[in-house]
Amino acid sequence: MGELPESTILALAEPTRLRIVDLLSERPRRAGDIATSLDMSGPATSRHLRVLRVNGLIEETHQGEDARVRFYRLRPEPFAALHAWIERVESGWNQQLGAFKHYVESTREEDT
Repeated sequence: MGELPESTILALAEPTRLRIVDLLSERPRRAGDIATSLDMSGPATSRHLRVLRVNGLIEETHQGEDARVRFYRLRPEPFAALHAWIERVESGWNQQLGAFKHYVESTREEDT
C-alpha cells in the first residue's frame, strides 16, 4: 500500500474544503450549488474546488451540451488511501495498547 500524500491531509485540513467534501459525499454538485449551500461567493468556492481538484480529491465533469456547466464529484482513490492509512495507525495503537495491558497485568501478578 502506498503512503498517504501529505497534500491530501493539507487539502482536507481547511474547514471549508472539508465541508465541500461532506457535500460531495452525498452526490455530485455544481459549483453554484456548493457556493449556495455554504453561503460563499463563486470565486471563493472556485478557489477551494481548485485546491481539491489539483490534489486529486475531486474531479470535474460536464453534463449535457453546455460545457460551462461543471459538476464536481469525489474521487474514491484518495479516500481509500486515507482510510488505509487510518487503519494502519489504528492497528499500531492497538498493538501498543495490547502490549501496555500485558505489561500492567504481568506487573500486578509479580506484586501479589
